[in-house]
Amino acid sequence: MATIEKHQTIYIVFTKTGTWLARALKYFSATKYVHTSISFDPSFTSMYSFGRSNPNNPFSGGFVRENIYDGVFKKYKKSECLIFEVWVTKSQYDGLLDDVQKFVTNKHLYRYNFLGLFGILFNRPLDRSYHYFCSQFVYSMLKKHDIVTFDKVPGLVQTIDLFEIDNKSILYEGFIHDLEQSHYPSFEF
Repeated sequence: MATIEKHQTIYIVFTKTGTWLARALKYFSATKYVHTSISFDPSFTSMYSFGRSNPNNPFSGGFVRENIYDGVFKKYKKSECLIFEVWVTKSQYDGLLDDVQKFVTNKHLYRYNFLGLFGILFNRPLDRSYHYFCSQFVYSMLKKHDIVTFDKVPGLVQTIDLFEIDNKSILYEGFIHDLEQSHYPSFEF
C-alpha cells in the first residue's frame, strides 16, 4: 500500500519598498515586486532572504531574517506585498526548514550577491560561493527540494520567475500596513 504524504504550507513573500535598490531593480524588471523571501510563519514575522542587514545602510547585505512589520518594510510606509501560500510535502517542508536553519547558524559566512544582479542584465550568471541575491536564494531552496522545476540556473532567476510556482494560491496582495497580523500565530526557530 502506498504511503500518502501529509502536506505542509510555506509562504513565498514578494515585496515592493521605496529603497533605491528596489527602484533601480524595478526599472529593469517586468514586475513591481523585486524582493522575495521564504517563510514558514503565517504571521510573517520570521521570513528569510538575502537583503539589507541594516535598514539604514544599503551596502550591508547578506542572509537576513526579516519581519514584514519592521525594518525596511516599516521604514517605507507605502511598502506592498504579494504572499503565496505554497503546499509542499512534509519531507520538502522539513528539508527546507533544515536548510534555512543552516543558513541561520552560519549567516556570518554569507553576503549579498550585488554582482549577480548585473549577471541578470547580461544573461550571464555570476555565481559566487556564499553569495546570493533574494530570488537566487529562494529559488535555490525550492529547487533543491523539488518544489519548483524551472529550467533556469539560480543566478538568472528573478522574482517574476517565482510567480510560476505550482501548488500555490494568493493569500494576500496589498499594502503591508493593511495586512492583518493579529489572527496569525507566530513561528520561531
